[in-house]
Amino acid sequence: MSGQHEVLIIDGYSDEPAGLGVPPYIDVYPRYIAGAIWAVNKSTNIVYLTVDEIRRNFEKFTKIYSRVKVAIFIAGVCVPGKYLSGDPIKPEELALWSKLSDKPLKILAGPVARFGLGTEGGKLMELPEKIKEGFDLIIKGDPELVIYRLFKEKLNIDAVDPCEIRDNYKLVDVFSRLGARIIKQHPNYGLNLICEIETYRGCPRHITGGCSFCIEPLYRGVTYRDPSGILREIKALYNQGARSFRLGRQPDFFAYQSFDKGVFEFPRPNPEAIENLLKGIRYCCEDLETLHIDNVNPGTVFHYEMESTKIVKAIIKYHTPGDVAAFGIESTDPRVIKLNNLKVMPEEALEAIKIINRYGKMRGWNGLPHILPGINFVYGLIGETKETYILNYEFMKQVLSKGYVVRRINIRQVLPIPGTRIWSQGTSIISRHKQYFKKYKTLMRKFIDMPMLRRVLPKGTILRSVYTEKYLGNKTL
Repeated sequence: MSGQHEVLIIDGYSDEPAGLGVPPYIDVYPRYIAGAIWAVNKSTNIVYLTVDEIRRNFEKFTKIYSRVKVAIFIAGVCVPGKYLSGDPIKPEELALWSKLSDKPLKILAGPVARFGLGTEGGKLMELPEKIKEGFDLIIKGDPELVIYRLFKEKLNIDAVDPCEIRDNYKLVDVFSRLGARIIKQHPNYGLNLICEIETYRGCPRHITGGCSFCIEPLYRGVTYRDPSGILREIKALYNQGARSFRLGRQPDFFAYQSFDKGVFEFPRPNPEAIENLLKGIRYCCEDLETLHIDNVNPGTVFHYEMESTKIVKAIIKYHTPGDVAAFGIESTDPRVIKLNNLKVMPEEALEAIKIINRYGKMRGWNGLPHILPGINFVYGLIGETKETYILNYEFMKQVLSKGYVVRRINIRQVLPIPGTRIWSQGTSIISRHKQYFKKYKTLMRKFIDMPMLRRVLPKGTILRSVYTEKYLGNKTL
């Protein structure tokens, strides 16, 4: 290794309501951070390792760690889930690895630094003291901005504000382009690596408080990213060999560049802006393999059927089939919906599913439906009772009986995060309802998931351009 500063970025993976960084996805954090460092000195030598690479070759990691000047740990799971191709860093690993050497300046960044460490639903997000004591700098603000200032100040941690938050995308647009080359060090590079792309942050529903458990309203207002900045980043990634992209870093893709931002809870979508963005991506990346979106507010779809239909058609025109419009329905219990300020009532959610299905369930060239809703349920919310579980199950039976198709159903327990309204309640409801959660999750998987999967992929379906990730006996995943 050579260079003015020898830097090690440890990617412990991140998963937030608006953003995924568990393989095969690479999130914005390592790319922005690398770009921020290279913006100060383009000759800085940066080594990037994922947590799974470290586990596979711990000796290699310790050798690098003992001689670098700066070690940056990225971590934070705010959306509990199970992963096929990666295992997020564990609390004991963070605590132990940070103390392996006294030499590097040790920095903790990502959701773990701001909100705490969550490993699974039903547990509070907190950062234990044993982890804090292993780091010289814990960044509660925007990591790329704080690290940029830190390197400008020649690594003087007293000269930076660890809570600094950006209010625009001016520097991000620079860092994202400069940091694109870090993807070449990802173990999935050249295979099935998918680059997560940010279009905006902040929830349009922040004016009513947003959902009780979500971190997006904590950003207060909505800040849209200029399409030119997005396109330049994607082009830079493409030039470095990236061929798969997901426009996933936003709470509602259909609300990108929407009209009446900050005026209405559900601002009117801007189909033209979204189509121009998608068209621009296709223009600058002629040979891309995957272009998907993530996160769609079912309330936006319900309230603006015409605009949403135009957006679905634009997505079908420019994306690659197999796309998912993740619907954060969370609950179909009217009482829970009201107490947690959720997005849609059950009849509205059903209509939103119908609207996406109208064109989205058509099959594309690779054998998959173009774009289908993905349904998210969260348990442990304020006001939840046994009836909540029954209502959610009956709702999905209704979806099935009406002939609608959904790509997948995520069933999670809430992760109480500091700053959210549900933090004060903690995990009390989850503890009381453990038996309901287990029972109805099993029912959902057996009687809803399996028939729905057969509807998504009926027997005899030919799938093209498939990447296999796991082999279990005679089964391929």
